[in-house]
Amino acid sequence: MMTGSAAGTARTPRFMPLDLYKVEDHYLLVADLPGADPGSIDVSVDNGVLTLSAQRSTPSDDGLQWLTSERFSGTYRRQLTLGDAIDSSAISARYDNGVLTVTIPVAEKAKPRRIEVESSGRPQAIETGTVT
Repeated sequence: MMTGSAAGTARTPRFMPLDLYKVEDHYLLVADLPGADPGSIDVSVDNGVLTLSAQRSTPSDDGLQWLTSERFSGTYRRQLTLGDAIDSSAISARYDNGVLTVTIPVAEKAKPRRIEVESSGRPQAIETGTVT
């Protein structure tokens, strides 16, 4: 489940576009955060909910006179509910060139595995009865 708002103001967090896909034994979440301050980016997990947030500020020079202001400034925020098959203690994140990449490993207990079938190694006697 993903939640977010499609538009934002300084008070309302802005929707964060992202891609989420699985590669072998982990998921990759790739989110666009152009112009976000790297120090403001926060990735956290609480009760199975992954929360991503970041800030983008506008220049605040006293002598500044705005002619047009179309780019978003304020808070980006996105939440995703993680299932039980995730190893939340091993989640990692990286921010490069305006893109946040979060690696979400699949828990060992959720990975497919082969079950060995044991055998006693003794032949089993099959009793037959006489039919009259």
